[in-house]
Amino acid sequence: MNMSLEADYVIVGAGSAGCALAYRLSEDGRHSVIVVEAGGSDFGPFIQMPAALSFPMNMARYDWGYRTEPEPHLGWRRLATPRGKVVGGSSSINGMVYVRGHARDFDHWAASGAHGWSFADVLPYFKRMENARHGEEGWRGTDGPLYVQQGRRVNPLYKAFIEAGREAGFGTTEDYNGSRQEGFGAMEQTIHKGRRWSAANAYLKPALKRRNVNLVRGFVRRIVIKNQRATGVEIEAGKKIQLVKAKREVIVAASAINSPALLLHSGIGPADELRRLGIDVVADRPGVGQNLQDHLELYVQQECRQPITLYSSLNLFSKALIGAQWLLFKNGHGASNHFEAAAFVRSRAGVEYPDIQYHFLPVAIRYDGKAAAKAHGFQAHVGPMRSKSRGHVSLASPDPKDAPKILFNYMAHEDDWADFRHCIRLTREIFSQEAFKPYAGRELSPGDGVVSDEALDDHIREHVESAYHPCGTCRMGAADDPMSVVDTALRVIGVEGLRVADSSIFPRITNGNLNAPSMMVGEKAADLILDKTPLPPSNQEPWINPHWRVSDRDGAERPIERSKDAVTY
Repeated sequence: MNMSLEADYVIVGAGSAGCALAYRLSEDGRHSVIVVEAGGSDFGPFIQMPAALSFPMNMARYDWGYRTEPEPHLGWRRLATPRGKVVGGSSSINGMVYVRGHARDFDHWAASGAHGWSFADVLPYFKRMENARHGEEGWRGTDGPLYVQQGRRVNPLYKAFIEAGREAGFGTTEDYNGSRQEGFGAMEQTIHKGRRWSAANAYLKPALKRRNVNLVRGFVRRIVIKNQRATGVEIEAGKKIQLVKAKREVIVAASAINSPALLLHSGIGPADELRRLGIDVVADRPGVGQNLQDHLELYVQQECRQPITLYSSLNLFSKALIGAQWLLFKNGHGASNHFEAAAFVRSRAGVEYPDIQYHFLPVAIRYDGKAAAKAHGFQAHVGPMRSKSRGHVSLASPDPKDAPKILFNYMAHEDDWADFRHCIRLTREIFSQEAFKPYAGRELSPGDGVVSDEALDDHIREHVESAYHPCGTCRMGAADDPMSVVDTALRVIGVEGLRVADSSIFPRITNGNLNAPSMMVGEKAADLILDKTPLPPSNQEPWINPHWRVSDRDGAERPIERSKDAVTY
């Protein structure tokens, strides 16, 4: 060991949860905090300019560059699994979409053994972290560090999408992060004054102004555990091995991929797997790395008959003007992620709360920035929210520098195929509504000829992509459940002085994008770690469609029969 650093709390990972933890654990000035991050600075327009979102998640400088193992149900494709390797973690490379999740998601957590994590318990923490003054009164926070806004929706295609949803019989919602998630409406963004408002900007940078918080750059090789207690972490920095000591606790907040990998390298996980790799077993926890979940999505793309889409801005000259305007004034096309309209709907009668999410975009383009066609177009990103498929994260070798093995086992459950076919057919129905008549041309993808179940399945198998929402690999649950990794206070079962706090602790994936619930975990974890009295539970009740038993739409007068793709939950 070349040198030593020490703090009361050592946080592994400056991502969504880790930044929130650093802010809250250091807030009263009584405790010292070290945040260890392997990535570099988030400075520069590639990260801070919202419209440049396709760049950082495709840059080795900012991304761990993980890929899945060949996925057996997707034609053995290997899918990209970006995770932020930068200050701010994945909140510095994500799409800046803000979704809390549905109330019933957290009630499901509590019912599955995560007592104290029901919607009533977590809503106060969402409100504490938010600065969302546009939202539904009483349901939103207005003075927290995380600024949230709605997009301006200047392009008429946003209005057409919301109106088409209403014409198809679905409701609308003024605030899907308020009492009513279900419906079509404006999408929320973690953007403030034209800049990406990442967890680093919201939490970590203010925390680093305090004398009791330090950011240490280095790659964490393992957690140091003595007599079943975590005492620090071993890091590699500048080709030197260093020890960062924790006087109180080590908190792992390194992502649903890296957190389980770090536990495994530290001897916490399935004993047989660890022994095969020659790693000494500290705690036999078979759930470490299991329960891996994600959201998949497809782009349904339509040609636009009017030249009003963002396609006009994809040439180099326009991009230069957009970049200049953003650099000088922090406004214009560069100041939005362009996800400004959304929907959360139910797939069928009998589903109590939404299980399909839409992002709408007024251009036909991929996440990697490549246009789908040399023409004006628009698209809906659509996918089911609650797949039954489960995967795992495991180690490729005992070398911490080797990337872990990731297998999501996407589309392993037969219901996933019926759900995705319904998503495509429903999107076509929405795009065929009167509101889109002035705009909608031919279908670009999947294409007018892709109609049968077999053709749709082939398209799904070839084109479905991750929405980049991995979670679940250090599942929270009852301490006597052998598949639980952490208890309801996020303590790693079998090891003292060690917790995990990030999306890996989710028992089941939440509705929508995971940045918001990940930050909420950091907020709530800080109170648990400091042994503070939890914020008082909320007595607010979410809106549940009164017709959910008989219809997938807003009114009981038009129940939708789905015999062909009917599945049960």
